[in-house]
Amino acid sequence: MKINHNYLNLKESYLFSLIAKKVNDYKQQNPEKNVIRLGIGDVTLPLVPAVLGAMHNAVSEMGSPHTFKGYGEEQGYSFLRQAVCDYYARKGVMLDKSEVFISDGAKSDLGNILDIFDADNTVIIPDPVYPVYVDTNIMAGRKIIFINGSVENNFLPLPDEKTKGDIVYICSPNNPTGAVYTKEQLKIWVDWALERQAVILFDSAYEAYIRDENLPTSVYQIPGAEKCAIEFCSFSKTAGFTGTRCGYTVIPQALVRTNVPLNKLWLRRQTTKFNGVPYIVQRGAEAVFTEIGFLQVKEQIRYYLENACIMADTLNELGIWFTGGKNSPYIWLKCPNNMSSWEFFDFLLNRCSVVGTPGAGFGDNGEGFFRLTAFGNKGNVVEAMERIRKVLI
Repeated sequence: MKINHNYLNLKESYLFSLIAKKVNDYKQQNPEKNVIRLGIGDVTLPLVPAVLGAMHNAVSEMGSPHTFKGYGEEQGYSFLRQAVCDYYARKGVMLDKSEVFISDGAKSDLGNILDIFDADNTVIIPDPVYPVYVDTNIMAGRKIIFINGSVENNFLPLPDEKTKGDIVYICSPNNPTGAVYTKEQLKIWVDWALERQAVILFDSAYEAYIRDENLPTSVYQIPGAEKCAIEFCSFSKTAGFTGTRCGYTVIPQALVRTNVPLNKLWLRRQTTKFNGVPYIVQRGAEAVFTEIGFLQVKEQIRYYLENACIMADTLNELGIWFTGGKNSPYIWLKCPNNMSSWEFFDFLLNRCSVVGTPGAGFGDNGEGFFRLTAFGNKGNVVEAMERIRKVLI
């Protein structure tokens, strides 16, 4: 018996596990302190009424022999896949239901999609980056090439004539930086992928937070992307499904490599290794796309973006450089007073009882930067910013 030694190349501790340990140690030593968490990207508002109503109805259906559901359709129930297609149609993107796969979240699919690619493929990953992109490829033993995000390119790296690779991860709006690619910038990536027969893995988990109508909310709004890109999305941050788990992946039939449709490979992978998302959850997800459900979800997103605005106003007042916050629930700031990422983490925790995420945990280029999330309670956000203002002015 041999283990997968690639796992030994991973960092000893997952970023958020280390943060949790530090926070727990602090709380044990300071039980009287009210710790405000603006670090992990988990939502705090409950599911909206339209979703709850749909799920309650689905629960009742499961209690009757006439409406009970066992194993569902392989790619997800037709009603939800059609709802996704209708949603994309409003963006000007026409999809067939066969191109939509319902999953238990974008995180799972972003890792599992690697099953359909050869281990010899070279992967291009931006730095800083969501750790799952890196760790899943290390587990598979793939060669990784990092491209640099920086203040100079607003943490939106682009390819040039020297950029070579087979698979590239793009997240827009970006986690952790909150930066959003323009259509012109995405076209550069799409043209690059088409020319080299590469594949773009496009994480659009935060597309619902884009308020600027000039910014793309899907890679398929770029001509030619259907021939080179796979898109991943989630109901987690859009509609508060972090504890309910549902997402979807889009693989166009036009995406073909070595004469094989990647849609066909992913369908085979999913039908072998995945039994689908519960019917109750899929009915709840369908309700997100109804007229009333969409309005209720947009109101929650507005709430979180107002939190981001409160944080942005404080950082502007303090003269701290940052990106994100306008079309994203994340704010990516430069640590003040030349502190390192973990120094600023400890500073906020010990001086303000506020928790954020050290940028160094997202890659080498994240050193000296820090991520705040807008998913907290508004009162806590206001209080946290007041605490930070007092210690930094």
